[in-house]
Amino acid sequence: MAKKKSEVNKSAVVGEILQKNPKTPVKEVVSTLAAQGIKISGNYVYMLKSKAKDKKRKEKREKAVATSNDMGIIDPVELIRDVKGLALRTGGLRHLKQLVDVLAE
Repeated sequence: MAKKKSEVNKSAVVGEILQKNPKTPVKEVVSTLAAQGIKISGNYVYMLKSKAKDKKRKEKREKAVATSNDMGIIDPVELIRDVKGLALRTGGLRHLKQLVDVLAE
């Protein structure tokens, strides 16, 4: 016989909880859902949190690439390497930031 399908979309419910506070501990998510009568494992919540982080990281990367393309930068990685090299020549990132702050005035 086929199993009765759950009417609750567990990933959507977990997503709603994590949208309110992404740093909610997994045990708290599991206990909150258990109080609502929804059985869910901690591993499943960990997986959903991990996928959300991956999605956020991917969006951040895509935004950086799009911004760099708009600025006419072909390879953002090469630009970052150049900035790090410049920071080394100026005595560190703190000194480079001070120089940039002076130039921005």
